Amino acid sequence: MKGPVFDRGSARISRFESRPICDNLCSSIMSEQTTVSDIFRRALEMRKADPSGSFKDVAKQIVSEFGGKRFPDAAYLTIPEYDNIVPEEDWTAGLPIVLRGIHNEDWNDIAHGIIISLEQVENYPIQSGREDDPAKEWRNRGKRIAGEEEKVLETWMPADLMDMAKRSVNSRSN
Repeated sequence: MKGPVFDRGSARISRFESRPICDNLCSSIMSEQTTVSDIFRRALEMRKADPSGSFKDVAKQIVSEFGGKRFPDAAYLTIPEYDNIVPEEDWTAGLPIVLRGIHNEDWNDIAHGIIISLEQVENYPIQSGREDDPAKEWRNRGKRIAGEEEKVLETWMPADLMDMAKRSVNSRSN
């Protein structure tokens, strides 16, 4: 089914026939658009390739690689999540600087913000351990207070009641 036909001189264009042209143009523009996530992933690759290199060198390389390209869209201001490694407030620390760089169209600010987040992702696990490290278990309140809870129950509960509770637990487990 064809949609309405618009007559522009000798060219007759159907609204539905022109849709694929728009779709192709939009997808072409989006595929060339660099995202903040792309830049962050590239910075991770640079660090992996040269772990002993400085963050300043990575920032310079980001500016040289991405400097001639279009600026990332501020609507997609994000980097991959690293909640299992670093707290969110740390791995997102550089995003305000990246946003400033996008608004001011300054690749140096964008690179600086990426480096701040990259430093956090690299250094936090070294200094504080990963967030998903079982040894940390800071989120497990029950485990943290188990010893103190046991002490309180021993002093609070009369010995007769405690013996009765233990027998009850033992009889259930047998």
